[in-house]
Amino acid sequence: MNENFLYNDFPTFLKKYFSYKVQKISLNAGFTCPNRDGTKGWGGCTYCNNQTFNPDYCRTEKSIAVQLEEGKRFFAHKYPEMKYLAYFQAYTNTYAELEGLKRKYEEALEVEGVVGLVIGTRPDCMPGDLLRYLEELNRHTFLMVEYGMESTFDETLQRINRGHTYKDTIEAVCRTADCGILTGGHIILGLPVETHDTMVMQAEVLSELPISTLKIHQLQLIRGTRMAKEYMDNPSDFHLFMDVDEYIDLVIDYVEHLRPDLVIERFISQSPKDLLIAPDWGLKNYEFVTRLQKRMKERGAYQGKRYKDSEKKVIFADDKFTIE
Repeated sequence: MNENFLYNDFPTFLKKYFSYKVQKISLNAGFTCPNRDGTKGWGGCTYCNNQTFNPDYCRTEKSIAVQLEEGKRFFAHKYPEMKYLAYFQAYTNTYAELEGLKRKYEEALEVEGVVGLVIGTRPDCMPGDLLRYLEELNRHTFLMVEYGMESTFDETLQRINRGHTYKDTIEAVCRTADCGILTGGHIILGLPVETHDTMVMQAEVLSELPISTLKIHQLQLIRGTRMAKEYMDNPSDFHLFMDVDEYIDLVIDYVEHLRPDLVIERFISQSPKDLLIAPDWGLKNYEFVTRLQKRMKERGAYQGKRYKDSEKKVIFADDKFTIE
C-alpha cells in the first residue's frame, strides 16, 4: 500500500509492471452487447448511455490505430515519454468472432508506444477459445480483463437489465484468473433498492473473488436512459447521494470491508454535464480523492480494517433488501 494513501491505489499497482509512466487510452472498437442485439435482451442496461464513456477521439469510423494515435497526441504534451495501454472500453469488447477480435487487439499492440491491453467486457461473454488466446497473449504483453459486475445481487442485476447473474460473474472471474490473467471488476454504488448496509456487505462478497483491481463509482442518472424515466416515475426507489459527503462515508465503509490487497482503481465516474441529470458534485477525480483521504484520516479508516467483520446475511423480499 502506498504510504501516502490509506488504500491500494492503481498508479502504485502499475509500478509493479512498468518502470515508466503509463496511461490508458480509451477505444471504441464498434462492438455491441448481447442485451442490446436481442441475444439476451433489448435496450441495454437501464442506466447505460455509452456516450458517457467516450472521449472525442473515440469514434467507430476511425480505426483502432487512428484512435490510439489521436489519444497519444492528447496526452503527449504533458508527458512526452509516456507509454500507453489500449483500453477497449465501449460496450462488450469480447463480443465478436475470434478472428475479428484478434485483429483488433493485435492492431492496438502494433501501435508505437502501446505496451499492453485492458479489455472491458461482461461476465457472460468470455468463450473458451477467446480465453485460450488471451492466455497465450498474456505471456507476451501486459493484459488485464475488466468485468462489469455492477452488483452481487441477482435481484438488482435483473432490475437493471444486465442479462447475467452473479454466478456468471464468479465463473468468468475464476476462469480468467486461473489462466494467470490480471482480472478486474466494476461496481456501481446506489443502484435501485440497495441500501447502505447491503452495499457495504457486498464488499465482503466481492473480496472472495480472485480479482486484482476494482473500480467503484456512484450511480449517475443519464439523459436518454430507461433508468432516468424510472426515477421520474418512482423516485423513492433511488438514493442518488446528492450530498458528496454522504457518498464519501459510504465509500469509506465499503473500503474498510474490502480485502486488504485489492487495488482500487477509482471511486467516482464523471459523465458529460450535458448528459448528466444527477448527482452533479462539480468535483474532479483528484479533488474527490483529496476529500476522501481527509475523511479517512478523521475516521481512522483504512482499507481492510473491517474485512470479514460480519456474519450477517442479506435477504431480499417484497422488493427490499434486509439484513439478518
